[in-house]
Amino acid sequence: MNNANDDASSMTDLIDAMEQMEREDPKVSVDDIVEAVGRRSFGPLLLVAGLITLAPVIGDIPGMPTLMAVLVLLVSSQLLAGRKTFWLPQWLLRRSVSRKGFDKALRWFKKPAKWIDGLLGVRLAWMTGYIGIRATALACLLVAVAMPPMEFIPFTANGAGLALTLFGLGLVARDGLVLALGFLLTAVTFAVVLINLL
Repeated sequence: MNNANDDASSMTDLIDAMEQMEREDPKVSVDDIVEAVGRRSFGPLLLVAGLITLAPVIGDIPGMPTLMAVLVLLVSSQLLAGRKTFWLPQWLLRRSVSRKGFDKALRWFKKPAKWIDGLLGVRLAWMTGYIGIRATALACLLVAVAMPPMEFIPFTANGAGLALTLFGLGLVARDGLVLALGFLLTAVTFAVVLINLL
């Protein structure tokens, strides 16, 4: 089983999938995003959570990093438990952001997406296999647990969002080098958090 990259194969694919969502509702719910990305897709879900946390329009909304942390925590723990599809509670799926802000964030990310995709490649592919995906899930679970207090420590939530983005990109593109960068950034982010807490 490989839940890492069932749907999107690049950042551009992921953004295109989210742009094709129904546009009648003035708000975009977590359920809309999950349906667009796919309920079996660990890598794309991580990438979405990371991008939302990083997006200046959405990620700056109070509580949004914590909401994304809950999403990552639930998905990561279910992957580690061996589930083939991810269950998310209705209260989380109903949470939403404005369509205007969401579309603005998509446009903001679309500009560098092709450039970023051009940097990706199948490298250290063994890191995106069964063991690598679960090691990534464990790292993401730890990041998710640490994200709520990060909202009170400057720039650390951005570090967590970037780490999730790297993990998502690495799994989607089967790029183990990007995964390695994600592990490194996670370690640095945790070190900064510990320094600020001690």
